[in-house]
Amino acid sequence: MQIPVRLSAALAQISGTPRLQVTVSDGATVADVIEALTALYPDLASRLQRAVPMVAGRHAAPEDRINDGEEVAFLLPVAGGAR
Repeated sequence: MQIPVRLSAALAQISGTPRLQVTVSDGATVADVIEALTALYPDLASRLQRAVPMVAGRHAAPEDRINDGEEVAFLLPVAGGAR
């Protein structure tokens, strides 16, 4: 099945695009999408480990299944603090 993927700006700098599609098997999980992305863009691997996955606008875990056509987004957490 075809899964649309949206990457945060920092991840898009590595892939060269903020939006793409990956092909995964029926019944695929978020982890399968991560595997497909790292096969296409090996330099994303370490950053995707820290990324927050979202499926159809909701937080998702690596074991969560994806329905055909649902968008998977990967957002990097932002850290900061007061001095």
